[in-house]
Amino acid sequence: MRLLISFTALFLSVILLQLGSGGVAPLDAISGAALGFSTGEIGLLGSAHFFGFFIGCWWAPRLMGDVGHSRAFAAFVAAGTIGILAHMLIFDPYAWAVMRMASGLCVAGCYTIIEAWLQAKVTNETRGRAMGVYRVVDIAGSLGAQLMIGVLEPASYVSYNLLALLCCAALFPLTLTRVEPPETPEAPRLRPALAWARSPLAAAGVIVSGITGAAFRMVGPVYGLEVGLGADQIALFLAAYVVGGALAQYPVGWLADKFDRRTVLIGLSVAGIAACAMTVALAGQGAAGVFAAAVAFGFATLPIYSVSTAHAHDFAESRERVELSAALMFLYAVGAIASPWVASVVIEAFGPAAMFVLIGVAHVGLIVFGLARMRARPATHRTAYTYEPRTSFLIGRLLGRERERGDDARHGKDDGGT
Repeated sequence: MRLLISFTALFLSVILLQLGSGGVAPLDAISGAALGFSTGEIGLLGSAHFFGFFIGCWWAPRLMGDVGHSRAFAAFVAAGTIGILAHMLIFDPYAWAVMRMASGLCVAGCYTIIEAWLQAKVTNETRGRAMGVYRVVDIAGSLGAQLMIGVLEPASYVSYNLLALLCCAALFPLTLTRVEPPETPEAPRLRPALAWARSPLAAAGVIVSGITGAAFRMVGPVYGLEVGLGADQIALFLAAYVVGGALAQYPVGWLADKFDRRTVLIGLSVAGIAACAMTVALAGQGAAGVFAAAVAFGFATLPIYSVSTAHAHDFAESRERVELSAALMFLYAVGAIASPWVASVVIEAFGPAAMFVLIGVAHVGLIVFGLARMRARPATHRTAYTYEPRTSFLIGRLLGRERERGDDARHGKDDGGT
């Protein structure tokens, strides 16, 4: 319990970081619309965020090694705060895209440092509880960030200033904690081909997850405006998506541990296509129908990343797990960088429903590829399914022991590795 209390500073930093930087994406979307940005320009902001996120994931371990955890964390928070505050200095979509790169850099860098700190401090006895709290904090912070949009005025200095204050406040818990910072972890090598070598289906799954999640989170507010939702309703629309994904974790995890994960992935994609059709069909049926469709969409699509990563780790050796997690997150970022801009372009050309048609097509491709892979090789042993946040390249270190439980069970071992 004492060790978990010592993590309070880290978890408080996560919540403040989520509320500050996590609220920028939906606020930018509705602010861009209010300022007359085109739909394609608003989508570009989402793509810029994930480009900055990828740079932050790659750079953060190296910066920690040069200046230490606390100084690196302060530098990334400063970058995010500057990016948020600068919005009200110039109203130009391309300038905002640069600012959003700073926000993405901040999120990835800060999460990398927080997860490196957690990894160094947890033990086998406390890992499960610490990671359970970490997941709850991450989801709660994300949910709170979406709900904040309902009370923030678009294109307002006060709104962006509030988000910047929250982001900056994330400095205090971590930099003032008396807990000694850990040794700097070795940065994982980035080998995207490793993910394809271990499981082509898992590689495709995380790319489709990136396409799906980034399009909804970054361009979803534009869709909401197009179908007649107000700013407060857009907040509930985005929050419903997060709630749906949270509700799915336990039942999908149970299915992924009990049945062939390829079948579960295909089933989730089928459900995702149905949720896309449901969203389009209920667009004109009032806010309640739109919210229900968002819950269904989150339930069907948010677990795809975790199921895909679990399937990839089924074919990996213990020594490969950290690099494999980094490779899978890189592929997720590839899908996420391209998706918001493409989704915004198709909305601009064909209307709001086109975004869900695009997502549905991606899932059709995943279904076809999944069926082909089921014919290519038989199912293998399963590592323990675990919800994997898309936070940093170092998340594989934190989840490594949970992955090994599947291997221990397969060899007739207990968690002590006897």
